[in-house]
Amino acid sequence: MIEKTGRPAYMQIADELRGQIRNGSLPPGTALPSINQLCERYDVSTSVVKAAISVLRTEGLIVGQQGKGVFVREPESAGLAEASGDSAIMGQLAEMRALMRDLGDRIADLESAVFQEQKRSGEPGK
Repeated sequence: MIEKTGRPAYMQIADELRGQIRNGSLPPGTALPSINQLCERYDVSTSVVKAAISVLRTEGLIVGQQGKGVFVREPESAGLAEASGDSAIMGQLAEMRALMRDLGDRIADLESAVFQEQKRSGEPGK
């Protein structure tokens, strides 16, 4: 279930799935639950689930296979580009991903603070 913390629902779902991938609950090669299953689990729309999956795909944690599903990426698959001499580019991409995650967290914190301040003051949003 998604909590009403001010953090976007798709980021909460991505965080939970990322945690499951990193702790081994979703090992490499494992299929993620279907979009419909994730919608039911988190009580959200398909667009929210698709946004969460997009975040994980951008981070290189999962890969989609047309007609088969979305799978946790094998660690050696994630490292193929580095082995082929693209390590500088992959390093920059990893850094950009981390910065984007941080930016998303900071925006969620700001939204949370603004909306809490509006609730306390009783003023409608400007």
